[in-house]
Amino acid sequence: MYLSLVDTPSLPSKSLLTAQAEWLAPARARLLRRIGIARRRRILDLGAGYGAVTGELVRRGGGFVAALDRVDTSASLVTTAPFLCGDALSLPFADSSFDLIFCQCVLMWVTQAVPVASEIYRVLEPGGVFVALEPDYAGMIEYPPEIATKDIWVSALARVGAKPRLGRMLPRLLTAAGFAVRVDLLERLSAPSQLRFDFLRTLPLLPEEKISLDQAWRMADNLDGSWEQVVYLPFFLMTATKS
Repeated sequence: MYLSLVDTPSLPSKSLLTAQAEWLAPARARLLRRIGIARRRRILDLGAGYGAVTGELVRRGGGFVAALDRVDTSASLVTTAPFLCGDALSLPFADSSFDLIFCQCVLMWVTQAVPVASEIYRVLEPGGVFVALEPDYAGMIEYPPEIATKDIWVSALARVGAKPRLGRMLPRLLTAAGFAVRVDLLERLSAPSQLRFDFLRTLPLLPEEKISLDQAWRMADNLDGSWEQVVYLPFFLMTATKS
């Protein structure tokens, strides 16, 4: 989810977050299958937002699932899983409470990622797994150049305290926290969605950035032929096991 456990812009709409979750569904399914989600008995959806993935964890998991976010979205959850408000810097759980913690597009919004990684490690039981899907906006590939928005993403995210390069930083960060880490990258390249512009518009943009964004949107909207445009956003797909 494109959301916050710390102070950031408000959540995008539920429809945007649902579309994002659907786009990442194949990669997420492979990760969850690899770590044996069906045998996981205590699962935490960290930074759950509106619960766009929480319901999937409930369906595929083998036991209890809780959703946590700093923003109280309980009235809008799309699942009946228990919802807790909490801060990732001080998770409201005892040591070794979960055997799976999941997050998607969350850690890029955390200003103090090192202590958050330590908290995740603390509340996982030995042998438990942390699964994270995190983007790296500074590594975007866009063609033709007239549709490019990478520089706007990087500047706007940094302006609000987010980490546009979090993906490439995460393997080292989790290893330093004590995890055994496996790293995969999103390998699928599909036709780009115009929703990427809607997501970018949820960030506070400078006047000149709004102009550039509108120009890129118009150009992309006119490229309706097969593979007339290419957009690749690197996603780091992390499975980190507590020893």
